[in-house]
Amino acid sequence: MDVIPQSSLLLGIIPALILLYIGLKGYEGHYKEKNIFLTFVLGIILGFFAAISRLLINAPPLIVIYVILFPLFEQLFKTIVLNIGRLHEKRETTIYGLSLGLGFGSVFTPFLIIAGSSNLRGDIYSLSLIAIGSVGIILFHGATGAYIGYGIYVGKMTRYLMTAVIFQIPFNLIMDMTRIYPNDYVLELQLGLVIYGGIVFWYVVKKIMPKILSRSRRRDISRKSG
Repeated sequence: MDVIPQSSLLLGIIPALILLYIGLKGYEGHYKEKNIFLTFVLGIILGFFAAISRLLINAPPLIVIYVILFPLFEQLFKTIVLNIGRLHEKRETTIYGLSLGLGFGSVFTPFLIIAGSSNLRGDIYSLSLIAIGSVGIILFHGATGAYIGYGIYVGKMTRYLMTAVIFQIPFNLIMDMTRIYPNDYVLELQLGLVIYGGIVFWYVVKKIMPKILSRSRRRDISRKSG
């Protein structure tokens, strides 16, 4: 393909930053901008290692390593970072989890391009399919990062971690269905990633994250979003 993987990283980072900007609305004063930047960059680094692992482990699709172990592996990455002592039972851990997860998910765009480079035609349509699917990946990882962060805030890390892993199992099934179609990405599957990721993101941003705010702030956010 004629796509330079380094520049394709922007295809993931730009929508991730847009989602971060949207997700932070209403939470001013509940986070430090420096920590948002650091967790986003750290998410990119962790996502890189997770993506490389998927690229190097050339296992048949839909086997246990993809269905269970990779979701556990990827969600543990986020948990280890968020579970440091100074973030225990801190409401801002939820917000930093969002930033970490969005950075994590942004790396998978160039990964998908590299992984499919031997099969994709390199035309705009094929790249557009990858871009569509990658938005779903960013949405999903951003949501699960915030979800785990909230679990650490309320002192129920293990419960929220395992729930995030369960959330990811069907998501991974959709991702790996693409491997059955070696000659191209399939529009319906890429849209499936966006829909699934969007639902999880909506649930976390609308139902979980507002719990760290006072009731008055929650009402303000509801009025603005409504």
